Amino acid sequence: MDAAATAATATAAAAMVWFRKGLRVHDNPALDAARRGGAAARLYPVFVLDPRYLRPDQAAPSPGSARAGVARVRFLLESLSDLDARLRRLGSRLLLLRARDDGDVAGTVCAALKDWNIGKLCFESDTEPYALARDKKVMDFAAASGIDVFSPVSHTLFDPAEIIEKFLFSFGKWKNGGRPPMTYQSFVAIAGEPPEPIMEEYSELPPVGDTGEYELLPVPRVEELGYGDISQEDLSLFRGGETEALKRMRESLHDKEWVAKFEKPKGDPSAFLKPATTVLSPYLKFGCLSSRYFYHCIQDIYRSTKKHTNPPVSLTGQLLWRDFFYTVAFGTPNFDQMKGNKICKQIPWTENEELFPAWRDGRTGYPWIDAIMIQLRKWGWMHHLARHSVACFLTRGDLFIHWEKGRDVFERLLIDSDWAINNGNWMWLSCSSFFYQYHRIYSPTSFGKKYDPNGNYIRHFIPVLKDMPKEYIYEPWTAPLSIQKKANCIIGKDYPKPVVDHAIASKECKKMMGEAYASNRLDDDKPDKGKSSNSSRRKLSAGSQVTPNSSKTKQLKRSS
Repeated sequence: MDAAATAATATAAAAMVWFRKGLRVHDNPALDAARRGGAAARLYPVFVLDPRYLRPDQAAPSPGSARAGVARVRFLLESLSDLDARLRRLGSRLLLLRARDDGDVAGTVCAALKDWNIGKLCFESDTEPYALARDKKVMDFAAASGIDVFSPVSHTLFDPAEIIEKFLFSFGKWKNGGRPPMTYQSFVAIAGEPPEPIMEEYSELPPVGDTGEYELLPVPRVEELGYGDISQEDLSLFRGGETEALKRMRESLHDKEWVAKFEKPKGDPSAFLKPATTVLSPYLKFGCLSSRYFYHCIQDIYRSTKKHTNPPVSLTGQLLWRDFFYTVAFGTPNFDQMKGNKICKQIPWTENEELFPAWRDGRTGYPWIDAIMIQLRKWGWMHHLARHSVACFLTRGDLFIHWEKGRDVFERLLIDSDWAINNGNWMWLSCSSFFYQYHRIYSPTSFGKKYDPNGNYIRHFIPVLKDMPKEYIYEPWTAPLSIQKKANCIIGKDYPKPVVDHAIASKECKKMMGEAYASNRLDDDKPDKGKSSNSSRRKLSAGSQVTPNSSKTKQLKRSS
């Protein structure tokens, strides 16, 4: 065999599996395809660290980078370490590369494809806008270089593009206009059963090829990233990685009766040491756990029980909700913003430089709200009903602040923050889309009390309130001064007074939501519908107020 033929054979035998999400070995079609190349194959398992995701930002409101808090970064690094360990047990390893400071991940991958003479590139499909643009650059380079590309759908149960196409043909383009199914029921009706997972177990993987002069990084520890003294930061209860994901899934599914009776949105949002849910969402977000494998494991349990709950409230129903949001997000331009988003109501949200930081940092004076936001900052996770409470409070319930602001906080801090689901839920909870009963508001005092009358959740996350009698734990500003002194917590000094009076603020929010909805209905009847109406903004700027519970009434700054 001549030199050219030998080089061609080596190139054809070299494959790269590019990890982004999908940080697992089980049910990984991209890894499975990359490993199939004969005995002489060489496999390059690659992950590219983006400095923009990890670089410390001293201006950030909590330790971490501008894009991710400490808990989220830690979860990612733990997931990468676990993936590397699992690959090493199969005779391989994770090749960790660093992108340039400008975050050119695509450029880094393209350079490695060229320098390592890769003949086949495999990576999991990703439908987020950033990922689509990044992946197009890589696929264009691969096509121009004669590199085969395989990009299967395995992060979700279904392919969002296929669901939209099936919906289109089912209802006709004249009815649907090419849009995705906009209700859960229509999505489930069209989806069918998800494909079976690929659960073939490997005893070994092809050896890693020659990496030349490339610097291969060890997985860093979060303490090495320059986030300052994070020793006082609470460690999240949830460790990242496929090993922990499979362990947690098996523990959750061990109680077959619990699985069969699971019914969301029921559950205790104040349960924190032993959460009332599976807490598998972060493992699904990073792809440490296959949603298809999880789905079919649940189905196996259903087949062994006489009776079980059904979607949308069942455990499988939650996985279908996940895919629903992925599908709507993929088929909706500007899904992550209000302007230019056809499915999002145009609402004249306010801007307030005092109220938003108070909400973000857990300083609203409402212990239930503040404890949730502190748990978010420390652990990177909270129960879904707790998320509902703080999202409603920020938007249509009390502060009337834009859902995009809250979305950004969740995006940075949640270890399970998922682009499609995070944006979808914020539109839902702000009554901007999907759900429109804006008069139904979560009380910042009575809602948590239903589940935790003693206030143990509050006492844990807000230690300054630990000695407040339970009669006042949800409304400590109502405690007589003598009680406050005895509890070593003076309201207004040791713990803030409420930033708004809920009774007044919620009433005003309902009024403004009603005006915004009326304005949207008028706009829908106009030829140039979709543009934000200014009528509600004019009414708001004429003197509408959200009244703080203090001696002063503060005029909120309205966006114009």
